[in-house]
Amino acid sequence: MIDLVRKHPREWAVLAAYVALLIVLAIIKPAFFHGEFRDTAVTAAPVVVAAIGMTFVILARQIDVSIGSQFSVCAILAGLIAKGGVPMPAVALITLSIGCALGAVNGVLVAMLGLPSIVVTLATMIILQQSLIWGRQGASVQDLGPNFQWFGFSQAAGEWVLVGSAALATIIFATIARRFPAGRAVYAVGSDAEAARLAGVQPRRVVFFVFVLMGALTAAAALLNAVRFPQVDANANTGLELSVIAAVVVGGTAISGGRGTLIGSVIGVALLATIGPALVFLHLQAQWEKALQGAIILAAVASDRLFTRKT
Repeated sequence: MIDLVRKHPREWAVLAAYVALLIVLAIIKPAFFHGEFRDTAVTAAPVVVAAIGMTFVILARQIDVSIGSQFSVCAILAGLIAKGGVPMPAVALITLSIGCALGAVNGVLVAMLGLPSIVVTLATMIILQQSLIWGRQGASVQDLGPNFQWFGFSQAAGEWVLVGSAALATIIFATIARRFPAGRAVYAVGSDAEAARLAGVQPRRVVFFVFVLMGALTAAAALLNAVRFPQVDANANTGLELSVIAAVVVGGTAISGGRGTLIGSVIGVALLATIGPALVFLHLQAQWEKALQGAIILAAVASDRLFTRKT
């Protein structure tokens, strides 16, 4: 147990902070656990799925700031496809394919052409954002069929599907990251791309596929979020990329690549997602949410720098 704590100090620290927050709420405002806790988990489920993809991207020493725009585009297209009478399994498959295609564009530009990921994804973010504004003029997708919201289940069952999907995705990709060659290749490229190349790994291929994975998981997150509502809002989830990147960094993934865990990212999502509702229940000003999140992010980055110097 001690060795486990030493190997993952950031993850344990964030988990301790999250548990402490829940304990404070349980003592001061136990009503939080009568419904708000469940609602927070449901809201955070799509963010968890997107954070899985972002973890792989950052582990490979890259960044993707276009996922907020990808998220909106995929959600709108999923709504339009479903409105056309396409069955939900086909809607899901088509939406994932669209996400893969969007991720592949970033992957080609970064991995194959060698362009900086921050520049590429900033450009694609703006292109997708403005294209959506031009195409929809802010209009949401309405008059969706009964099988769209909650995938046709009741709300209670649909909420379990969302949370269960996020949990299953975490288990699958955490296993891949630690136990499969593909996952270890991502860590190797993020730690030292040249050393990974000499060891037989192809860094360009790894970087390309992490962006494709990011696109696919962003599309999955968009669909999971869209089915929570009777209509798809074109302006929903603005700034998602910042929330996801913040959660991943807070959860212990080094922004310099090569170090981090998916479990840490999930804990980071849980902590940041709980701060806002907790402030409301504690009768504190909601404006403090962003300030607290910023302080947590700054502390996480500072501790990462100190850890790097010591090692």
